[in-house]
Amino acid sequence: MRNGMNDARTRIADNWALLKEAGPSQLQFWFIALLIGVVAGFVALGFRKAIEALESTIYGVADPRLLHSFAETLPWYLVLITPVIGGLVVGQILHRFTPDARVRSVADVIEGSALNNGRVETKAGLASALASLITLSSGGSTGREGPVVHLAAVVSTWVSDRIHADGLTGRDLLGCAVAAAVSASFNAPIAGALFALEVVLRHFAVHAFAPIVIASVAGTVINRLEFGNVTEFTLPAEGSLVFYVELPAFLLLGILSGFVAVALMRAVFLAEGVGNRVEAATGMPRWLRPGISGLMLGALAIGFPHIIGVGYETTSAALTGALGLHELVVFAVLKAVAVAITMAGRMGGGIFSPSLMMGALLGLAFGIVATAIFPHVSGSETIYALAGMGAVAAAVLGAPISTTLIVFELTGDWQTGLAVMVAVSLSTAIASRLVDRSFFLTQLEKRGIHMAKGPQVYLLAQYSAGGLMRNLQHPRAASEEACRSMMDQGIMVRQSATLEDVMPTFDEWGHRFIPVISRTAEGGDPVLVGALFHVDALRAFSRALAETAAEEHS
Repeated sequence: MRNGMNDARTRIADNWALLKEAGPSQLQFWFIALLIGVVAGFVALGFRKAIEALESTIYGVADPRLLHSFAETLPWYLVLITPVIGGLVVGQILHRFTPDARVRSVADVIEGSALNNGRVETKAGLASALASLITLSSGGSTGREGPVVHLAAVVSTWVSDRIHADGLTGRDLLGCAVAAAVSASFNAPIAGALFALEVVLRHFAVHAFAPIVIASVAGTVINRLEFGNVTEFTLPAEGSLVFYVELPAFLLLGILSGFVAVALMRAVFLAEGVGNRVEAATGMPRWLRPGISGLMLGALAIGFPHIIGVGYETTSAALTGALGLHELVVFAVLKAVAVAITMAGRMGGGIFSPSLMMGALLGLAFGIVATAIFPHVSGSETIYALAGMGAVAAAVLGAPISTTLIVFELTGDWQTGLAVMVAVSLSTAIASRLVDRSFFLTQLEKRGIHMAKGPQVYLLAQYSAGGLMRNLQHPRAASEEACRSMMDQGIMVRQSATLEDVMPTFDEWGHRFIPVISRTAEGGDPVLVGALFHVDALRAFSRALAETAAEEHS
């Protein structure tokens, strides 16, 4: 028996070594995808349950879904001070455990997929998840999907590092984790799989589809074991669409939703810029910034507690037509302000749930007006709330396919699909031209990562001059005399410069090579370390484009 156990251990060790050295086989990969789906599903479920438990503890509410109504009965000072304390705690977490005091979210997962072989930061990711948990439980006005997606990506990163996964495998595992997390968060298996493909991997390659679907189903099963097969929102039974005649109204709603989505995104970016300038001008410690935002949120929540947290209670009220026109307009404006304050304060959370709420409020307001003007050719105004919810969210995420399906799976209403699709298509088309494709890609663009412009642009940032140069000892090195002559003319690049920086220099000067220098102390002479040849840069770039195309079409 002892010999049998020793043999089993030996076989396991040998298989593990083979897995790390050669990568997983197809069957092993699908099994790993299933395990990642299960783990990511439990991560998403645990994050949701933790928010509910912490909200119940902090505010004393029995049902966290009714937090907004319950907050109206609380003393004003409790509503004011809770987000402040939460913000100060968040500030300390991010200050201590992230290099830039910035919360990681979906944009960082997209960057990790495209530029880091499917990996994300683990330490900063865990700190960001904790910060977002505290934010969402203490009055922050964002959503839970962003932190959950990044937390699931941390899980896949850990697995990819353990098995030494290459870029293709790492990206597929990342997609599996994201799909399971989204599915477990919203009980939406179809949308979860398509979200991973459309938003994170940004392609629909066949090789990725099967494992991502497996993981997505696993995440859904985890959700349904806890909550059952129920939808997130319940719509009134009498909703109906007067086909053909009413469709122009949904076209107009889609256009309006696109502009509202752009306004929401630009409000967030404007507030972020203002926060950066204030922090730089005043010299305030970076850990204090979330606390100041918490104070602003608390003051706003005293009069309008609907801004607190994820906002599903208000979204449900809009989808059931329980709000009046004045309330809808005021709530939408104040929600946009609250989201901008929360994100500008770097408190954490996602943008998807706020965009759902904004869309539902906008859609119902539009529906009330439309059905009042044309009562004889209009269906229920709540259908407009459903279409608006999908249209604004799709424009913000830049994901019309997966967002449309998420809306259907959140509500269980597949009968009004035509109206939702019409509104979503127009809103996405408009918003994508006024920002850099989506909220996430615009975030990356502001960091100098040009994902929205395609691989022919962002792949240039993967290669540095130092990594591709021929050093002075290379058999086909550039002439040192020629290099120093070019340096005297100011033609040179640093080792850390990327091809994105270097290629315009080749175009401007037309040289076969450019001298590469090392970083020197301020005021010192540059040190020549080699030369970057144009042909080497083009060869590396061409190989990267070919690999990307092969992955996307495999």
